[in-house]
Amino acid sequence: MPVETQSLEQQRAYTQDEAFEASVKYFKGDDLAARVWINKYALKDSNGNLYELTPDDMHKRIAKEIARIEQTYPNPLSEEDIFSLIKDFKYIVPQGSPMAGIGNPYQTASLSNCFVIGNPGDSDSYGGIMKIDQEQVQLMKRRGGVGHDLSHIRPKGSPVKNSALTSTGIVPFMERYSNSTREVAQDGRRGALMLSVSINHPDSEDFIDAKLEQGKVTGANVSVRIDDAFMEAVKNDTEYTQKYPIFSENPKYSKTIKANDVWKKIVHNAWKSAEPGILFWDTIINESVPDCYADLGYKTVSTNPCGEIPLCPYDSCRLLAINLFSYVENPFTKHAKFNFNLFKKHVAVAQRIMDDIIDLELEKIDVVLEKIKNDPETDEVKATEYNLWLNIKKKAEEGRRTGIGITAEGDMLAALGIQYGSEAGNAFSLEVHKTLCIEAYRASVYTAKDRGAFAIFDSEREKNNPFIQRIKNEDEKLYFDMLEYGRRNIALLTIAPTGTTSLMTQTSSGIEPVFMPVYKRRRKVNPNDKNIRVDFVDEVGDSWEEYVVFHHRFKQWMEVNGIDSNKKFTQEELDDLIKQSPYYKATSNDVDWLSKVSMQGAIQKWVDHSISVTINLPSDVTEDLVGELYLKAWEVGCKGVTVYRDGSRSGVLIANDEKSETPAPDALTAFPTKRPEILEADVVRFQNNKEKWIAFIGLIDEKPYEIFTGLVDDEDGILIPRWVTRGLIIKSKNEEGNTRYDFQYKNKRGYKTTIEGLSHKFNPEYWNYAKLISSTLRHGMPIDKIVDLINSLQLDSASINTWKNGVVRALKHYVEDGTAAKGHVCDSCNSENLIYQEGCLTCTDCGSSKCG
Repeated sequence: MPVETQSLEQQRAYTQDEAFEASVKYFKGDDLAARVWINKYALKDSNGNLYELTPDDMHKRIAKEIARIEQTYPNPLSEEDIFSLIKDFKYIVPQGSPMAGIGNPYQTASLSNCFVIGNPGDSDSYGGIMKIDQEQVQLMKRRGGVGHDLSHIRPKGSPVKNSALTSTGIVPFMERYSNSTREVAQDGRRGALMLSVSINHPDSEDFIDAKLEQGKVTGANVSVRIDDAFMEAVKNDTEYTQKYPIFSENPKYSKTIKANDVWKKIVHNAWKSAEPGILFWDTIINESVPDCYADLGYKTVSTNPCGEIPLCPYDSCRLLAINLFSYVENPFTKHAKFNFNLFKKHVAVAQRIMDDIIDLELEKIDVVLEKIKNDPETDEVKATEYNLWLNIKKKAEEGRRTGIGITAEGDMLAALGIQYGSEAGNAFSLEVHKTLCIEAYRASVYTAKDRGAFAIFDSEREKNNPFIQRIKNEDEKLYFDMLEYGRRNIALLTIAPTGTTSLMTQTSSGIEPVFMPVYKRRRKVNPNDKNIRVDFVDEVGDSWEEYVVFHHRFKQWMEVNGIDSNKKFTQEELDDLIKQSPYYKATSNDVDWLSKVSMQGAIQKWVDHSISVTINLPSDVTEDLVGELYLKAWEVGCKGVTVYRDGSRSGVLIANDEKSETPAPDALTAFPTKRPEILEADVVRFQNNKEKWIAFIGLIDEKPYEIFTGLVDDEDGILIPRWVTRGLIIKSKNEEGNTRYDFQYKNKRGYKTTIEGLSHKFNPEYWNYAKLISSTLRHGMPIDKIVDLINSLQLDSASINTWKNGVVRALKHYVEDGTAAKGHVCDSCNSENLIYQEGCLTCTDCGSSKCG
């Protein structure tokens, strides 16, 4: 019986309430999953009209489009077969952009989740650098995450043939690309950027330190490309030579460093802030199948923002996850087993569907190109964007790269009664991923038999690749079939994070263990309402109800074992429940760290791209342990690794055991009691109600110490060039002996320009409030608390309230990423689990982001 679908003309629009009610029923009462689906993936036009009532409608839309592509090839899959595999998020789950974009006529966007860009010949001219900046923005507006490498930029102080005479180095361009990312937002989704640099680059130490400067490079993830020679120098405590161009036989510049000095800085920064991440570059390149074609344009240069897809310039990838939990028969019972036969069958179909999605992506790119052609700008203005998409189309068409991964690893093991992180758990996970690899490659070979190999396939080029050799040793027949028929796709596999996807599969995320099987959430309540329980009153007097949330599969374990999940449990009863369950000692904070690194290294040998995984550490671990884990990751063959130490960025979920919320004495910033005569200062520009505003923020140790802000005004002399983002605020006396604050900056010729009397340039009413706010800054009150304080001010006039909003926007830039935003509620899903991320309030439950 065919799947029922409707033409666009027949589609009716649904209200948000209709879709929410139907979707909550679909997700069996899970209102968070329902809101995430509606906000991110349900079909809607630019006016917000909804054309899908539940995910069933979305899955019919996707199945119809994939079946249309299937009809163009021999032995096509039917629409019904495809729908049966993707419905209910049970087996095969297209991720992110494919889920939202397939069959979507209302959005001119790519189906690719991630891209890497770069310049031929690694040009470090201003033209090349600005071209990358424009390409990055153009991709982000089409919903893509972007990565690019900065190793081609000449180091600081190098001679250049322009008026500057010497190069500024890497860091200013990190800030440029980061700021461009912050400017791009689509449908509540912020741009995502990865910046990388080789440890061989003489500016790599500046790159490593850049993100520790508060308010700098807040729009990018950063990772260091580390080669084996550097790691050997670290192990042996020897010197290492950095070069520009990197690894050059005849470098223009070189310097010798103590490898361990830089290594300790990397480790310290990662311990302190979870960045930079590490990319073991020689492992990536040596294991990379696409790099067998490096001379044909497939030289890997960087990764996507989460690090799971190393890519060459202008290549892209689409993601799909297989829900491992669904292959466990009789879960959480003594009869539980993993159905490998069904799994193998579905992997083959998933790889074929991924190849179909490439054809759908090529259609989308043609639509993008046509739109660019028809845009009213001149051809000169449109040239960069148009050529960008031509390059992306060429790579997608020629290499046909896919990104099959998994989700629910943690739940799969728990359902089988195997402890995540144990020796048995690691062994079983390895068997699953080896099976996934072999069956995906087999499917790509047999698809090539029907549809043809990717355009540049050459078995001779690949014959010595370690990954291909591993496949040959595991399944010789598959290898010889690949020699005969070729392979449809240049590379196939990845393990990506599955944040919102796992909310809809209602499972653990990606390869990770369950974060917490039981946790508490807080819901803001009106204490005067009937039948309301107040469990917590915060520092500003707001009332909150706390309620227990069970992880979906933990709840399933309870039901299998006859435990009533609706019961009101005491903390002791909850602790006892967890001890009885297969999730005991198997959560993110329980898993043995070295075991997890070893597991990642073993599985990496069967993943041709990379793995996105985080090693969670308690707050009291030493920097030496972080260094030990990084070293172990290199030794066992990981391609990359990220550590997260609890507290290095503030969390948002409440642990079940009660902890004091009072900040430690050292949490307050130790500012000098007397205002220094000269302060470094940031210039922050923004708009309020279409009016242009400016803020001058005095800094000590890169932390806000005072603020001056108001309307940009030509007549009052506040208008300064847009390229000015830094300067000095100088405290001085005027002719009458009164204190004044001047702003001074250098123009492009190096001459100083001074704007006198900041305190008199703005509305006097603003100045009085600014003194109050500056006073709280100087006493070291945390920025997020000051933001809340300013927001709570009840001010009389519209103009002063507009000013208040401007101050909040300026100060939010300095709230450390990951800081919990207490007292705020997500507009999309009503969750209270909001954090500050790059100056914006970001919901950790549904992913929506709000600035302003």
